[in-house]
Amino acid sequence: MGKKREEESPDSEFGEPAQFDSAFSGPIKKRGCTDIICCILFMAVILGYIGVGILAWLYGDPRHVLYPRNSTGWFCGVGQNKDKPHLFYFDLLKCATSVNVMASALNGLQCPTPQICVNTCPTDFWAVSPLSYTKPPKDVFNQSLCLPSLNLTRPGLTVKEVLEKELCPFFYTPTTSVLGRCLPDFSALDRLPQDVSDATGLSVNDTISLIKNGTGSRDVVNGFNARDVGIRIFEDFASSWPWILVGLLIAMLVSMLFLLLLRFTAPVMVWVLIIGLLGAGAYGIYHCYWEYDNYKQQSATITDVGFTTNFKIYLQVQETWLAFLIILSVAEAIILLTLIFLRTRILIAIALIQESSKAIGHMMSALFYPLITFVLLLVCVAYWGATALYLATSGGPVYKVVALNSTSSSCEAINGTEDCDPQRFNSSSYPECPSASCIFIKYNDEGLFQRNLFNLQIYNAVAFLWCANFVIALGQCTLAGAFASYYWAFTKPGDIPMFPVCASFMRSLRYHVGSLAFGALILTLVQIVRIILEYIDHKTRSAQNPCARFIMCCFKCCFWCLEKFIKFINRNAYIMIAVYGKNFCVSAKNAFKLLMRNIIRVVVLDKVTDLLLFFGKLLVVGGVGVLSFFFFSGRIPLPGSTFRSETLNYYWMPIMTVVFGSYFVAHGFFSVYNMCVDTLFLCFLEDLERNDGSLQKPYFMSKNLMKILNKSNKKTGK
Repeated sequence: MGKKREEESPDSEFGEPAQFDSAFSGPIKKRGCTDIICCILFMAVILGYIGVGILAWLYGDPRHVLYPRNSTGWFCGVGQNKDKPHLFYFDLLKCATSVNVMASALNGLQCPTPQICVNTCPTDFWAVSPLSYTKPPKDVFNQSLCLPSLNLTRPGLTVKEVLEKELCPFFYTPTTSVLGRCLPDFSALDRLPQDVSDATGLSVNDTISLIKNGTGSRDVVNGFNARDVGIRIFEDFASSWPWILVGLLIAMLVSMLFLLLLRFTAPVMVWVLIIGLLGAGAYGIYHCYWEYDNYKQQSATITDVGFTTNFKIYLQVQETWLAFLIILSVAEAIILLTLIFLRTRILIAIALIQESSKAIGHMMSALFYPLITFVLLLVCVAYWGATALYLATSGGPVYKVVALNSTSSSCEAINGTEDCDPQRFNSSSYPECPSASCIFIKYNDEGLFQRNLFNLQIYNAVAFLWCANFVIALGQCTLAGAFASYYWAFTKPGDIPMFPVCASFMRSLRYHVGSLAFGALILTLVQIVRIILEYIDHKTRSAQNPCARFIMCCFKCCFWCLEKFIKFINRNAYIMIAVYGKNFCVSAKNAFKLLMRNIIRVVVLDKVTDLLLFFGKLLVVGGVGVLSFFFFSGRIPLPGSTFRSETLNYYWMPIMTVVFGSYFVAHGFFSVYNMCVDTLFLCFLEDLERNDGSLQKPYFMSKNLMKILNKSNKKTGK
């Protein structure tokens, strides 16, 4: 039989093949601005985003989050408390078990106990003993741990008055500073004296037991364990960071070498992987048949076993292995039929992969473009985070008079509705309630700006998603234009323009901001819907019945698939924009129709490329990970190095850092390669439809591709 014709027959449903254009020789130089309306809208959103950031900076005060604040409203560690960076709680138990009537008024934002700024957190045990009530207060309490306004030497002051008005703590335990807050040091709580009681007979040990075992403080215990581990991990990073960078550098070099050598090794690697896959499938079929034959002699069947959560039981039933045998046999047959009938398309995919490696070799700067994308994304994330922080702290703090000891009948009139100034508040103004205090409730939400903080946070999130998707789109369009200029260069590398990456970047910014913003907006809208669905699912999960969970799962799955499809369409639309300079909708339509006219080639190329790049990532991450394991575990000592693995607390932490870092490095390099393959593939399909190899319409594809397709250029050839 003659060689099967490779061109797909035109299908009117997906448009007519592209026609020859004598003026076309690569990315269009003379082009105009596209999607101007969307460009104007995007610029307006960016200007509004900048305006929101300025307003947030003017009205916000991140010190409310970064620094703790004492009961009088002053920040610890700044201003008059510059030498007192830590916040000490008189009774931390109230923070964990605050379930009284004032909890709703406090909104969980402030611990209902006096708090002061201290120089250092207490590191020992102390409590007021019954015998101390007859002593002068200055001999019982530590002035540095009492309210700053209190003078312990004041005539007539008694220990009972100090405790009733909560001017000093009744007891404290060993504490340690966490984010500027003095929280219990649980490793020292077991050394607490056993026979210390207050005048009411309540054991201090009962209070400590509540702190240790109470529901509200369990997270604190875990936090302290995490803090100790975090300190050790930080020490490991401090001593091993140069070698972590060396590991990431090795991952970068291996990734670059792998991509550059694909022009020589791609055919061997692809066929080895395919044969290995077939071999694994054949062994699986043999093993399943062997297991099936062994259990065939037994009388037990799947109906005898029934339903059980012990899945090992199912592996002892012949029907299970028969099902595995059928599934593997069908998969093996599909792979064999694919190789038999689509072998030419696999060869085309291999040739395009080799050609992509050559293209990257001629424009090495493209490999480092992901660094620009990373920096721009980092700017977007930093701006979003800073704006969200400033917005969250916009408006002045609101303080209310509350009774810290709400169980007293004399304090019933104080219900948290009266405003106060913590820096001028005097509890003596409320003689009927000695525990009255001025407590922070919330940030002021009055005024136009404050009333719209939630809307501004929504705007901040939406603008961030749009900007992030635009940055990714800009990177894809830039790389597509550079690689397209390589394909459409008739004589390579002589006809490749100078600085193709920079030229493509400038074209994208000058002419196609609107189109890129259009595609990014569509993707952003889909992502917003997904976020809303996740939020609804999270809030209503406890109230959902099986039917509602099924419907929600279907919605989430559908929009996940839609997001993947939009990303696929956008990616190919950006390639067409980079080549032809048309608007987003026309480019997306042309790209989709071109791919649908060659759907089999698309599937084969996508799967072969995915298989090869997966193997490449596995090679880079696995190789560097194994090397880092032997080094950081001390199995490969480095002569002359001052680094010793024995100094590491957790040697697996730098290993994990190198492994994850290597994955992201490899992903960054391979994403460029994947974009190159997709760009050259679309150009290849256009080349087949536009040209016929004649002198007037020569092919631009490589000789290898023409050989696979049994084509050639007349006379001059390539």
